[in-house]
Amino acid sequence: MTDVLKTDRLTLRPWRLGDAEAALRIFGDNEVARWLTPALERVPDVSAMRLLLQRWNLDEARSPAPAGRWAVELSTDARVVGGVSLQYLPPGGEDLEIGVQLAPDVWGQGLAIEAGHRVAHHAFAHDGVDEVFAVARPTNTRAAAMARRIGMEWVGETDKYYDLRLHVYRLWAADLDKPLPGQDPGRAAE
Repeated sequence: MTDVLKTDRLTLRPWRLGDAEAALRIFGDNEVARWLTPALERVPDVSAMRLLLQRWNLDEARSPAPAGRWAVELSTDARVVGGVSLQYLPPGGEDLEIGVQLAPDVWGQGLAIEAGHRVAHHAFAHDGVDEVFAVARPTNTRAAAMARRIGMEWVGETDKYYDLRLHVYRLWAADLDKPLPGQDPGRAAE
Protein backbone atom coordinates (compact mmCIF):
# COMPACT_ATOMS: atom_id res chain seq x y z
CA MET A 1 0.00 0.00 0.00
CA THR A 2 1.28 3.42 -0.96
CA ASP A 3 1.99 5.75 1.95
CA VAL A 4 0.19 9.08 2.26
CA LEU A 5 2.77 11.85 1.92
CA LYS A 6 2.23 15.47 2.87
CA THR A 7 3.77 18.85 2.14
CA ASP A 8 2.69 22.32 3.20
CA ARG A 9 0.26 22.60 0.28
CA LEU A 10 -0.28 19.03 -0.91
CA THR A 11 -1.47 15.62 0.13
CA LEU A 12 -0.06 12.79 -1.98
CA ARG A 13 -2.31 9.79 -1.53
CA PRO A 14 -3.13 6.53 -3.32
CA TRP A 15 -5.40 6.83 -6.34
CA ARG A 16 -9.06 5.84 -5.85
CA LEU A 17 -11.54 4.74 -8.51
CA GLY A 18 -13.63 7.76 -7.58
CA ASP A 19 -10.78 9.96 -8.85
CA ALA A 20 -11.44 8.95 -12.48
CA GLU A 21 -13.01 12.25 -13.58
CA ALA A 22 -10.32 14.36 -11.92
CA ALA A 23 -7.59 12.08 -13.30
CA LEU A 24 -9.06 12.37 -16.79
CA ARG A 25 -8.66 16.16 -16.62
CA ILE A 26 -4.93 15.44 -16.30
CA PHE A 27 -4.21 12.29 -18.31
CA GLY A 28 -6.84 13.08 -20.94
CA ASP A 29 -5.44 16.54 -21.61
CA ASN A 30 -3.42 16.77 -24.83
CA GLU A 31 -0.89 19.19 -23.32
CA VAL A 32 -0.08 16.67 -20.58
CA ALA A 33 -0.40 13.43 -22.56
CA ARG A 34 1.86 14.49 -25.42
CA TRP A 35 4.88 14.11 -23.14
CA LEU A 36 3.85 10.71 -21.76
CA THR A 37 3.70 8.59 -24.91
CA PRO A 38 4.69 5.84 -25.51
CA ALA A 39 4.66 4.94 -21.79
CA LEU A 40 1.09 6.22 -21.50
CA GLU A 41 -1.23 7.32 -24.28
CA ARG A 42 -3.80 10.08 -23.79
CA VAL A 43 -6.73 8.61 -21.85
CA PRO A 44 -9.87 9.11 -23.99
CA ASP A 45 -12.73 8.91 -21.47
CA VAL A 46 -13.79 8.27 -17.86
CA SER A 47 -14.25 4.51 -18.41
CA ALA A 48 -10.71 4.16 -19.75
CA MET A 49 -9.40 6.28 -16.87
CA ARG A 50 -11.19 4.07 -14.34
CA LEU A 51 -9.62 0.97 -15.92
CA LEU A 52 -6.19 2.61 -15.80
CA LEU A 53 -6.64 3.47 -12.12
CA GLN A 54 -7.61 -0.16 -11.45
CA ARG A 55 -4.48 -1.34 -13.26
CA TRP A 56 -2.31 1.10 -11.29
CA ASN A 57 -3.80 -0.17 -8.03
CA LEU A 58 -3.12 -3.79 -9.01
CA ASP A 59 0.44 -2.90 -10.05
CA GLU A 60 0.85 -1.13 -6.72
CA ALA A 61 0.26 -4.37 -4.83
CA ARG A 62 3.10 -6.04 -6.76
CA SER A 63 5.59 -3.15 -6.80
CA PRO A 64 8.46 -3.19 -4.34
CA ALA A 65 8.86 -0.20 -2.03
CA PRO A 66 9.49 2.65 -2.49
CA ALA A 67 7.73 2.58 -5.89
CA GLY A 68 4.26 4.04 -5.99
CA ARG A 69 1.71 6.28 -7.66
CA TRP A 70 -0.05 9.09 -5.85
CA ALA A 71 -2.90 11.45 -6.58
CA VAL A 72 -1.78 15.03 -5.93
CA GLU A 73 -4.44 16.76 -3.86
CA LEU A 74 -4.50 20.39 -2.75
CA SER A 75 -4.57 20.50 1.04
CA THR A 76 -6.88 23.53 1.03
CA ASP A 77 -9.83 21.91 -0.75
CA ALA A 78 -8.87 18.23 -1.43
CA ARG A 79 -9.10 18.84 -5.18
CA VAL A 80 -7.05 16.35 -7.23
CA VAL A 81 -4.80 18.42 -9.50
CA GLY A 82 -2.20 15.90 -10.60
CA GLY A 83 -0.36 12.67 -10.20
CA VAL A 84 3.14 11.82 -9.08
CA SER A 85 4.90 8.51 -9.49
CA LEU A 86 8.06 6.78 -8.44
CA GLN A 87 8.47 3.88 -10.85
CA TYR A 88 11.25 1.59 -12.02
CA LEU A 89 12.19 2.51 -15.57
CA PRO A 90 12.09 -0.05 -18.37
CA PRO A 91 13.74 -2.04 -19.74
CA GLY A 92 15.61 -3.46 -16.75
CA GLY A 93 13.74 -1.96 -13.83
CA GLU A 94 16.99 -0.81 -12.24
CA ASP A 95 16.51 2.97 -12.16
CA LEU A 96 13.79 4.77 -10.17
CA GLU A 97 12.09 7.62 -12.00
CA ILE A 98 10.14 10.47 -10.47
CA GLY A 99 7.32 11.60 -12.75
CA VAL A 100 4.89 14.43 -12.08
CA GLN A 101 1.87 15.36 -14.16
CA LEU A 102 -0.35 18.30 -13.26
CA ALA A 103 -3.53 19.72 -14.71
CA PRO A 104 -2.65 22.75 -16.87
CA ASP A 105 -4.76 25.10 -14.73
CA VAL A 106 -2.27 24.71 -11.84
CA TRP A 107 0.96 24.97 -13.84
CA GLY A 108 3.44 27.59 -12.73
CA GLN A 109 2.69 27.42 -9.00
CA GLY A 110 5.61 25.20 -7.96
CA LEU A 111 3.35 22.23 -7.17
CA ALA A 112 5.28 19.80 -9.38
CA ILE A 113 8.52 20.72 -7.62
CA GLU A 114 6.89 20.32 -4.22
CA ALA A 115 5.43 16.90 -5.11
CA GLY A 116 8.64 15.67 -6.75
CA HIS A 117 10.75 16.85 -3.81
CA ARG A 118 8.48 15.04 -1.34
CA VAL A 119 8.62 11.80 -3.35
CA ALA A 120 12.44 12.06 -3.48
CA HIS A 121 12.46 12.19 0.33
CA HIS A 122 10.18 9.14 0.38
CA ALA A 123 12.51 7.24 -1.98
CA PHE A 124 15.66 8.02 -0.01
CA ALA A 125 14.05 6.90 3.25
CA HIS A 126 14.26 3.32 1.93
CA ASP A 127 17.41 1.23 2.33
CA GLY A 128 19.41 0.79 -0.84
CA VAL A 129 18.00 3.82 -2.68
CA ASP A 130 20.76 6.36 -3.20
CA GLU A 131 19.69 7.93 -6.50
CA VAL A 132 16.53 8.78 -8.43
CA PHE A 133 16.09 9.92 -12.01
CA ALA A 134 13.83 11.99 -14.19
CA VAL A 135 13.71 11.57 -17.94
CA ALA A 136 12.31 14.10 -20.39
CA ARG A 137 12.16 14.71 -24.09
CA PRO A 138 14.69 17.36 -25.10
CA THR A 139 11.93 19.87 -25.88
CA ASN A 140 10.03 19.37 -22.59
CA THR A 141 11.31 22.47 -20.85
CA ARG A 142 8.80 22.19 -17.97
CA ALA A 143 10.04 18.72 -17.00
CA ALA A 144 13.66 19.84 -17.25
CA ALA A 145 13.02 22.88 -15.07
CA MET A 146 11.20 20.77 -12.48
CA ALA A 147 14.07 18.26 -12.32
CA ARG A 148 16.61 21.04 -11.84
CA ARG A 149 14.50 22.79 -9.18
CA ILE A 150 14.29 19.53 -7.20
CA GLY A 151 18.09 19.50 -7.28
CA MET A 152 18.69 17.02 -10.08
CA GLU A 153 21.63 17.38 -12.42
CA TRP A 154 21.55 16.75 -16.13
CA VAL A 155 23.69 13.70 -16.87
CA GLY A 156 23.21 13.37 -20.63
CA GLU A 157 21.02 11.86 -23.28
CA THR A 158 20.07 8.25 -23.78
CA ASP A 159 17.75 6.03 -25.78
CA LYS A 160 17.85 3.35 -23.07
CA TYR A 161 14.32 4.14 -21.86
CA TYR A 162 11.18 3.82 -23.99
CA ASP A 163 13.26 3.68 -27.22
CA LEU A 164 13.26 7.49 -27.29
CA ARG A 165 16.09 10.00 -27.18
CA LEU A 166 15.63 11.46 -23.67
CA HIS A 167 17.47 13.83 -21.39
CA VAL A 168 18.36 12.19 -18.10
CA TYR A 169 18.50 13.98 -14.75
CA ARG A 170 19.78 12.39 -11.53
CA LEU A 171 19.55 13.24 -7.87
CA TRP A 172 21.79 11.57 -5.32
CA ALA A 173 20.47 11.17 -1.78
CA ALA A 174 23.43 13.18 -0.48
CA ASP A 175 22.44 16.12 -2.70
CA LEU A 176 18.79 16.34 -1.66
CA ASP A 177 18.12 19.71 -0.04
CA LYS A 178 21.49 21.20 -0.97
CA PRO A 179 21.06 24.78 -2.17
CA LEU A 180 21.07 25.16 -5.93
CA PRO A 181 23.56 27.66 -7.42
CA GLY A 182 22.32 31.15 -6.60
CA GLN A 183 19.72 29.88 -4.12
CA ASP A 184 19.37 31.07 -0.53
CA PRO A 185 20.41 28.08 1.69
CA GLY A 186 17.27 28.58 3.79
CA ARG A 187 15.10 27.94 0.71
CA ALA A 188 16.75 24.67 -0.43
CA ALA A 189 13.86 22.45 0.62
CA GLU A 190 11.17 24.37 -1.26
